[in-house]
Amino acid sequence: MNFRKATISDLKEMQELYIETIKHVCKNDYNSAQIEAWISGVKNKDRWLEVINTQFVLLAIIENQIAGFGTLKDANYIDFFYIHKDFQRLGIADKILTALETEAKNHNSKIITSDISITAKPFFEKKGFVAKAEQRNIRLGVELINYKMEKHLL
Repeated sequence: MNFRKATISDLKEMQELYIETIKHVCKNDYNSAQIEAWISGVKNKDRWLEVINTQFVLLAIIENQIAGFGTLKDANYIDFFYIHKDFQRLGIADKILTALETEAKNHNSKIITSDISITAKPFFEKKGFVAKAEQRNIRLGVELINYKMEKHLL
């Protein structure tokens, strides 16, 4: 497994990973209407371009394929964090999270935050994140529950 920063040429593969991960990995925690509303975010091209151009975007690469990615916005907010459906439970999330935390510390951030799905909440709790609030977001008229979580960096 190798790591590298994303470029605009990675965008299509990142978006495909985003869709497939949500559809397959989150299906036990969100119904089909919620999943469709969630993945509709892939259509917001400006948002994705902004992520690539302004955030620290780290890719995990296995055999020339993106196995996962995480992004850090403003040196203290994990914006995107997705592991490919075929590469779950291989330690990729651990390594990406460690790298994002290191990047945050390098910018003197004391706390790192994120809005975490029901599916990902147990992973982040194991890594020292604490849920501060349950959030009910409406997207395309569908309610999506996630959690505002944070971790104090040492």
